[in-house]
Amino acid sequence: MKAKLGIAPIAWWNDDLAELSDDVSLEECLRQAGIAGYTGMETGRRFPMDAAELGPVLEKYRIGVCGGWYSGLLLDGDLEAEKDRIAQQMALFKATGAPCIVYGETAGTIQGDRKAPLSTKRTLADDEVRAYGRKMTLFAEWCADQGMPLSYHHHMAAVIETEPELDRFMSNTGEALPLLYDAGHMAFAGGDVLRVIDSHHARINHVHTKDVRMGVIEGLDRSRESFLDAVIKGAFTVPGDGSLDFEAIVKRLASHGYEGWFVVEAEQDPVANPPLEMAKKGHRELLRVMDAAGYEVVNA
Repeated sequence: MKAKLGIAPIAWWNDDLAELSDDVSLEECLRQAGIAGYTGMETGRRFPMDAAELGPVLEKYRIGVCGGWYSGLLLDGDLEAEKDRIAQQMALFKATGAPCIVYGETAGTIQGDRKAPLSTKRTLADDEVRAYGRKMTLFAEWCADQGMPLSYHHHMAAVIETEPELDRFMSNTGEALPLLYDAGHMAFAGGDVLRVIDSHHARINHVHTKDVRMGVIEGLDRSRESFLDAVIKGAFTVPGDGSLDFEAIVKRLASHGYEGWFVVEAEQDPVANPPLEMAKKGHRELLRVMDAAGYEVVNA
């Protein structure tokens, strides 16, 4: 089985918290990612959306696009409007050979609102889940037909956060909608990270290897503190620096035949956690667990 190792720029620049951003250029971010050993990077806010501009920069540092976040609004929005909204990113990703677009539902989310406690996140009734599932399935089918699959990101402080919410959502969507598996977000939400793989492995097409510091998470007052408060306190980190057993996680993915990208995506304070050092630590741990699970790590 083959695996590719990528990283997200959120360790260098946080899209929701400017104060948690290193003052580095796109080129410096790519340079450091390459030094750390990664061959792919997800896109972020300092990436140009024009392939003619981005392509030569990626080629210079021998880094490929291995995905990237898209802030979806389909929960409350119109299917045709969503097709228009995603068009530019889809064109870029097709031109750069990206494997998927990471769909994050931002309608009704509180993930970017530091004033909104974790306990106030939006929840969906059964009829709302069914309607949302139908729209997401149709959208995913259309994206796949355009040559660029989605990968649905379950996420803290969003409408699909917990394991039961994910189970219910997946049962109300068709096979055309793939799943991004993120052990860190699922652990934060109180889910069983191995059981989620067993339940939904057939739909997983992208993996974020986000670790968590459970001591920080367990110390949160969810009635007062927000998702961004948790990030600032250090809830997330890279594999090998937190509480999760990534050897067990990767072996479970391997047991179900997953092949593809494993992307380090860990937002934290770049002053307290220098991005290059953390990127190297995450890469070392991923190489170790990939070997233990029987993966061959290949370049993008």
